[in-house]
Amino acid sequence: MTDTTTFDLGPQAAVVARLVAGVPDARLGGPTPCPAYTVGNLLGHLAGLAVAFRDAARKDLGPTTDTPPGGSVPALPADWRERLPGVLGELAEAWRDPAAWTGMTRAGGVDLPGGVAAAVAADELVVHGWDLARATGQEYAPDAAALRASHAFLWAAAQEDGRGGGVFGPAVPVPQDAPLLDRTVGLSGRDPGWTPPPASS
Repeated sequence: MTDTTTFDLGPQAAVVARLVAGVPDARLGGPTPCPAYTVGNLLGHLAGLAVAFRDAARKDLGPTTDTPPGGSVPALPADWRERLPGVLGELAEAWRDPAAWTGMTRAGGVDLPGGVAAAVAADELVVHGWDLARATGQEYAPDAAALRASHAFLWAAAQEDGRGGGVFGPAVPVPQDAPLLDRTVGLSGRDPGWTPPPASS
C-alpha cells in the first residue's frame, strides 16, 4: 500500500475515546474478539499503540516505536480513563502535520513510509474500536475516511499474503455486498457476528 492521500485521524480517535468513556469497570475482565485480551488488556493495547503512532508521526523514534506488538499481554494503566483520551488526541494532532505523511518512520519495529504508517494507525483504531464496542455492548459507527483506509490496508495485505490471510490472521469470509465495516472486520480475521458469550450463572 503506497497511497499517501491524507485524511484526518481525529474523528476516529474521538470515536474510540467515546467508547473508552463508556466502558464500565465491571467489564474490564470480560472477553473481547481478541482471544488473548480481556477488555482491560485491549484498553492497555490501545494506550500503547496511540503513543507509538503519535511518536511515529512525529518521527520521534525510540522505544515506543521500536517494540514489536504481541510480545506480551498489555497491562491496563491505572490512570487509563484520563490517559487514553489524552494520547488519542495527541495521536490525531500529530498526524495533522503534513510532515508526518512524508519520508519514512517506524512503528512496531517496522520501517514504513509515513502514509502507510497512517493507514496502519487508522486500521488499529477502526478494528480495535470495533473490538471494544462489541466487548462492552456499545454502538459503533467508525469515521468513514478511517474505515476506508483500514479496509484498503487490510485488503492489500491479504493480496500480498496470497493465501487469504492478512496482518491479523486468516480472513473470515464475508459477503461482498456486506457493509464495509463487516468486510473490514472479516479481513482482520474476526467474525463480524461476534458477541460476548453469556455470563455463567
